[in-house]
Amino acid sequence: MKTKAVRIYGKNDLRLEEFELPEMGEDEILAHVISDSVCMSSHKAALQGPDHKRVPNDVAENPTIIGHEFCGEIVKVGSKWADQFKPGDRFSIQPAMNYKGSLDAPGYSYKYVGGDSTYVIIPNEVMETGCLLRYGGEAFFYGSLAEPVSCIVGAFHANYHTTAGKYVHDMGIKEGGCLAILAGAGPMGLGAIDYAIGCDRKPSLVVVTDIDDARLARAEEILSVKKAEAQGVKLIYLNTGKLDDAVSYMMELTGGKGYDDVFVYAPVKPVVEMGDKLLARDGCLNFFAGPTNAAFSAEFNFYNVHYGSTHIVGTSGGNTDDMIEAIGMMEKGLINPAAMITHVGGLNTVIDTVINLPEIKGGKKLIYTNKDMPLVAIADFEERGKTEPFYADLAEICKRNNNLWCLEAEKYVLENAKDI
Repeated sequence: MKTKAVRIYGKNDLRLEEFELPEMGEDEILAHVISDSVCMSSHKAALQGPDHKRVPNDVAENPTIIGHEFCGEIVKVGSKWADQFKPGDRFSIQPAMNYKGSLDAPGYSYKYVGGDSTYVIIPNEVMETGCLLRYGGEAFFYGSLAEPVSCIVGAFHANYHTTAGKYVHDMGIKEGGCLAILAGAGPMGLGAIDYAIGCDRKPSLVVVTDIDDARLARAEEILSVKKAEAQGVKLIYLNTGKLDDAVSYMMELTGGKGYDDVFVYAPVKPVVEMGDKLLARDGCLNFFAGPTNAAFSAEFNFYNVHYGSTHIVGTSGGNTDDMIEAIGMMEKGLINPAAMITHVGGLNTVIDTVINLPEIKGGKKLIYTNKDMPLVAIADFEERGKTEPFYADLAEICKRNNNLWCLEAEKYVLENAKDI
């Protein structure tokens, strides 16, 4: 069977090619990829080429398929896995397999499996590590978002709290506590808000900060105070740029106690330091944002570390259990991470998107891998629709869904967009 895929050959050397897949082994699975969301990690892999820890040294001779946030349908199952999977099953993949200590991962290291492709052969080690995950949802794009959502889930699980006189950490955010999400009106911050009000370990108060009124207004439009209240959570959106003393104001919202859990969603020194000042006794600061500067640092109050048991953690991904939880919550409608998606395109746009990702503002770039269509921001659908009926229809569909990507929009693309 032939596949079309974007493969990496070296630093910033990505190529969209059609080639023949080898015969599938009895310990492998043939699958049809439908969607992939582009991750900054793919940009880093393209930038570093064989210097990247997951990209093989010989990619110039044996190129690998990029893309690791993908969802699709199983086509054929080898006899070894026939009792666990069947043709027609929908799937997502946890790329961080850690197979026998190896860093190899789909989307970085393999010749025949990666998200930016039409058909793939899933190797034995993906199933051996339990990283081929069934996805029971109707919309493929949710399956592609399972991996980034798992990073949010993992961060909430990584926070911890202590009991005086004991040395066992109570993992997870504090149930019924006060939680702050700083610089939280971006795509991943929206996912964190959604999870905070939808998870089974809810805080009583969630304060979301940003310095942009438009972002905050859009966040409140998507995740309303009323929706949070229905889940027993008091949700407050706050523009800290308009406050003379943001820390004092935010502390007052907790009755002066401070925040049990603080998540920092921007690698900005003053934001980190604000988070430190907001911590309650035994408060946990989670530095979620990934800095590009290897020397990034900020001040932290070690008097409070010693006498107030404040502490800090950092997370850069979720594990397989986190991804299973994310999938389950999406299937049940407990969370809707569609707000993460700001652009939609076809396989033909992957190379430019991956290489230029830092310059393309917005959130997740969703790729429909069997389609040939430009990468277009959802916010630009209406304007583009003035001359292109395809985008006029998509604009109308998204408008009916709070200007978010949705199942109806996905179905429209799969039925009407040009095949690659």
